[in-house]
Amino acid sequence: MNKWIKRSAIGIGALVAAAGLAVAGGLYLAERKMTRAVHVAVTPVQLDSSTATLEHGRYLFKARGCAHCHGDNGGGHEVFNGDGMRVVAPNITTGQNGVVADYTSEDWVRVLRHGLKPGGQPVLIMPSEDWARMSNQDAGALISYAQQLPPVSGDSAVIELPLPVRLLYAAGMIEDAAAKIDHSLPPPAPVAATVSLEHGKYLANMCMGCHGAGLSGGKIPGAPPAWPAAPNLTPGPGSVLPRYETVEAFRTMMRSGRRPDGSPVDSAMPFDVLRSMNDTDLDAMFYYFKSMAPVKDGQR
Repeated sequence: MNKWIKRSAIGIGALVAAAGLAVAGGLYLAERKMTRAVHVAVTPVQLDSSTATLEHGRYLFKARGCAHCHGDNGGGHEVFNGDGMRVVAPNITTGQNGVVADYTSEDWVRVLRHGLKPGGQPVLIMPSEDWARMSNQDAGALISYAQQLPPVSGDSAVIELPLPVRLLYAAGMIEDAAAKIDHSLPPPAPVAATVSLEHGKYLANMCMGCHGAGLSGGKIPGAPPAWPAAPNLTPGPGSVLPRYETVEAFRTMMRSGRRPDGSPVDSAMPFDVLRSMNDTDLDAMFYYFKSMAPVKDGQR
């Protein structure tokens, strides 16, 4: 009996030690991935300070989500704190704790389109895959606007991830934006801002970070546990589109955060961003979603 207990204790100890080594190895791999350097060819964009360009850039800053994380003034703030995860978006002005003081125009493009810092390290959490297919004109307007933001004293970046997320990241089950983006693709041709399927498809790129590349939704890898699965935006099984029979109903939900029956949509949806979008953009997205090939929900 004593021998059995002794052998069992040795076996359990060995398993605990092996698990500890596996966790340590996973954390080491995660750290290596987080600090790796990815070198890409950056296509420069034209920047200017004309009134029209800055006004368009201001609209994009709000309607494409920059202000959601970095604040209207670009000073950064705490985006999430809970479930062992804490994320503080950095100050993207030239004020105290700003990260962009030495940014060239290529550095802005590198982080926006490629999800990479000036040295090539990935910017974690920031969903650059949503903007990777942004046209030169829009990227230029957005960067032009961001560059002229007045200096403010803001926050330093903080990214604290729980152990399971780090281990899944190390195993490749959660990817950063730099790993998702096809860096070899040239910038897309500009699309006229009209209520068209082409413009809707262009805008739908901003939904990929949560709803997946195919927009069919599913559990968001690496998201806080309390967040629900992203809904299916295609007309396939499990789609949310049947709730919105008209473009007016869709537009109202995107601005109010409530479904036609009055029930609230989960606050994980960035309604401060969505309600900033103009009618042309919202209508184009609605008609594009309706036109997509049906895909079963949860396929990402």
